[in-house]
Amino acid sequence: MSSLISENDLKHETDIVWLEDVSRLDYVRQSLDRLPTRSGKPAYHRDGRMVGYAILSTNAKASRASGTFRRRVFWVLPHDRDTAPDGLYAGSAPAEAIDPRTLAPTVKGRKTERSEGGPPSSAMQELGITLPL
Repeated sequence: MSSLISENDLKHETDIVWLEDVSRLDYVRQSLDRLPTRSGKPAYHRDGRMVGYAILSTNAKASRASGTFRRRVFWVLPHDRDTAPDGLYAGSAPAEAIDPRTLAPTVKGRKTERSEGGPPSSAMQELGITLPL
């Protein structure tokens, strides 16, 4: 979950690879997974679909215990807002969800009014920032 991801967990990220256009998604779920490699598309074993993943620098060290690397994976589930707009998350978002527009390598990302099911904030509107609703 995003609240359990620390800045230290992300310090070796060099890129985020998006597998689809996330500009149309209000939120994505993020998790910190133990993966066998620093880069490349990881295997995906959840319901739903993986929409992106992080790439780590060659400076990233594998866990001594498991030999794996901690990398972020971004995903959505079949009952998320993009496929079920009037469903469970019509006006809210799951705990591990963040607005993909707030993500970057080494940046955790955050929830926004939009990711929580509301309109863009008045500050965003005043700045002329428009996001697809």
